[in-house]
Amino acid sequence: MSAPPRPQPSAPDAAGALLDAVVAITSDLEVHRVLQRLVDSACTLVGARYGFLGVMTEEGRFGDFVTHGLSAWEASPIASLPQGLGILGLITEDPRPLRLTDIGGHERAHGFPVGHPAMRSFLGVPVKIRGEVFGNLYLTEKHDGGFTEDDETLVAALAHAAGYVLDNARAYERSERRQVWLEAAARATDLLQPRPGMVDVLPDVVRVARDAAGADLGTFVRPLAEGHELVGDRRDGVDAEALLRELRVEVERAEQQGAPVSTRDSGGQPVLLLPVPARLTRAGLLLLAWPADRRPPDDEEVERVRGFVDHVSLAMDRAQALAERQELMLVADRERIARDLHDVVIQRLFATGLQLQGVRRSAVVPEVRDRLSDAVADLDTTIRDIRSTIFELGHRRATSFREEVRGLVREYVPTLGFSPLVRTAGPVDTAVDGGADAGVGDHLLATLREALSNVARHARAEACVVEVVLEADRLTLSVTDNGVGMPVERQESGLRNARRRAADLGGDLQLLPEEPHGTRLEWSVPLGS
Repeated sequence: MSAPPRPQPSAPDAAGALLDAVVAITSDLEVHRVLQRLVDSACTLVGARYGFLGVMTEEGRFGDFVTHGLSAWEASPIASLPQGLGILGLITEDPRPLRLTDIGGHERAHGFPVGHPAMRSFLGVPVKIRGEVFGNLYLTEKHDGGFTEDDETLVAALAHAAGYVLDNARAYERSERRQVWLEAAARATDLLQPRPGMVDVLPDVVRVARDAAGADLGTFVRPLAEGHELVGDRRDGVDAEALLRELRVEVERAEQQGAPVSTRDSGGQPVLLLPVPARLTRAGLLLLAWPADRRPPDDEEVERVRGFVDHVSLAMDRAQALAERQELMLVADRERIARDLHDVVIQRLFATGLQLQGVRRSAVVPEVRDRLSDAVADLDTTIRDIRSTIFELGHRRATSFREEVRGLVREYVPTLGFSPLVRTAGPVDTAVDGGADAGVGDHLLATLREALSNVARHARAEACVVEVVLEADRLTLSVTDNGVGMPVERQESGLRNARRRAADLGGDLQLLPEEPHGTRLEWSVPLGS
């Protein structure tokens, strides 16, 4: 049960009671608590049993409200809360005090909802801030009869003073909200600072936004070639994918217009979509959603979120620019190393090879000539390997065909039990990555996968060499192992497919024995035909 109202102060004490009420409402700076103190003080001031203060929206409904005189269990049976219609709407239409002896006798009376307590006497006063109506204060059921003209004067004076208090409280609240979003922007900017070992921090960034907004859901909606992907933080129990499907039209509108879109989903949940204006990255949209009982963000809150998004976009662009600068520095360094290898190392090796060939011609002992020939052959192999490295260092793409070959070989290391040696020669990337021969690379990789699988299953090898050579407009893949060799009778299923791939491209596949033991698979196709 609610406490009975205090007795109304006598006339000599009215000024003092009004002063006490004004002091009571000025003792807080949080808007909702100021509203609660206002309605409590007004009821105490004039001896009203019930009080209701509703904050008006642009649509003429109550967007926020506080009550006095009803406990939680007394309010629970009420079918619906006031919506600013009927008699309550009179003050909205004509913002002046209204005093009634019997609510039910008025022509605008709509009756009370189911479970609502009976009420007769009524006093309504608008609460204004800077001349604009902020909300309406309604008092009912004065304990000793109807409300008097003095009651109206006291409550109107209290409402007038409350306007100044609420103006200060709103300014304080705006300042606090700005501070929250400034701190959130600083935190997000710090998260997006490039650093060694940096991982994807977008989930942390969107979590900062969600917490600052007090939202239930926060995620980035990034565009893909087909559809969108969700990147970021989400709370349990919220189906972000379903929400995104439902808001498909709003998402497209926000992307096309580049402006915030505020809406509600089918469950009445307020949703805000804000484009992230990053220039160097594909951030997409920031999506925030609140519980259905929360008011949608007002224009000031949307602007604060937009300021946060602008900070995030600048930090993302800076991080991307620094990453690209680092990549350019790496490319320049790789090109320098490639030049040094070509102009210095290879030339010295080539000169050493020529000297050894000259010594071999003058050698008398056959064993010495054979050893010198082997040394020259080793130098030739080393020069080919270095040239292959030079091609890779000089390649600017994130992934080259050579790297795809090496990546595929690395996949088989656990199965093989050893790391095959990979060699490439000639401008493989240039020939295979583009132009009319772009599809040849897929066939070569499929053949390489089959060859490595056969080595792993059948060869019982301890070493393997993979060579990809482009020479005289012909691309050749060689996979050589030192295993037990191919059986005479065998079923070719994967190899048959590899032969067909070669034949379709005008080439061939050969299986050759390797001395002293092992097998050499050679898959060769022409290019540029």
